[in-house]
Amino acid sequence: MPKRDYYEVLGVSRGVEVAELKKAYRKIALENHPDRNPGDSAAEERFKGASEAYSILSDPDKRRSYDRFGFGGVGASGGQSGFQDFGDLGNFTDLFNDLFGDLFGGGRGGRRTGRGQRGADLRYNLDIDLTDVLEGMEAQIRIPKMRPCETCDGSGVRPGTRPETCGRCHGAGQVVLQQGFFRISRPCEQCAGAGEIVRERCPECRGAGRSEGRQNIRVKVPAGIDDGMRLRLLGEGEAGIAGGPPGDLFVVISIRDHPLFEREGSDIHCQVPISFVQAALGDEIEVPTLEGKVMLKVPEGSQTGKTLRLRGKGVPSIRNSARGDQLLHIFVEVPTKMTKRQRELLAEFAEESGTEVSPVTRGFLEKLKDLFD
Repeated sequence: MPKRDYYEVLGVSRGVEVAELKKAYRKIALENHPDRNPGDSAAEERFKGASEAYSILSDPDKRRSYDRFGFGGVGASGGQSGFQDFGDLGNFTDLFNDLFGDLFGGGRGGRRTGRGQRGADLRYNLDIDLTDVLEGMEAQIRIPKMRPCETCDGSGVRPGTRPETCGRCHGAGQVVLQQGFFRISRPCEQCAGAGEIVRERCPECRGAGRSEGRQNIRVKVPAGIDDGMRLRLLGEGEAGIAGGPPGDLFVVISIRDHPLFEREGSDIHCQVPISFVQAALGDEIEVPTLEGKVMLKVPEGSQTGKTLRLRGKGVPSIRNSARGDQLLHIFVEVPTKMTKRQRELLAEFAEESGTEVSPVTRGFLEKLKDLFD
């Protein structure tokens, strides 16, 4: 499914002020927060989508980039995997709690933690070829990671049983002590701040809710991606502990060196050797590109260092579909071995040329004169 416009997700106009933006996000997040909608995957997706949109639009720099370039400007791809390549949105729950304080059991210093803990983020280095950058690609990777326990479905509780609500804190995970004018909250000692007490743990994972395993994951690499960029796959990290949310997987792109081409932004550079005869007389030669060979006309009198340009033969930009150019740098080769007849011909050429001086040589001699006279 394609990603929805961030403004549309929050139900606001593009000229929305920060206060209204915050108000719109607060309303959606309150209605769809996982604590209020346990087991409702659709509500969880709406909550995550609103959190992602708010994290971008509430940042002035990211918002300007998004307004100008769309999802490409903030590193978000349009696939279901939820890629992020130019920055992190952070933990949705942390973002929510920073904004809403203690609506769901306390602020930064005293919110209910729950039994579950978020799984660790993972990193995977993916090597691709320069040719893969042209149209993008889809890679299959296999990673070792902690996965949800199949016996208890990640809850950490013995099948057929359920955690009990803590009788001391009544599920809040905190107890509040009143001392005069002061109210002090601290984690409940009976449930260690979880709000729940597990009487019977899963025998397979011993209450952790996860076990070691390997998983095959599809990674969609967008066209124009550059070396060192990251793709963020939401929820593809390690499974959470005791039913906690999973971490994310960060795929770091490494582009292998190419034997002929060097990349600079969206442009491709290539050295092209020609003979001194071709350089002097001009010629039409065959040159390589990322998509195959093409014919190139070398002008008469070409010198080493001359650059010829093939329009649209570079790589696409990550921000749009426009492709760069391929720049071919001419290198004139001088023969190291010649036949007797070749030497005779060159000698005749030198005699015929006489004292004629080329414009390049003339300019060099004039610079020498200016330096040492």
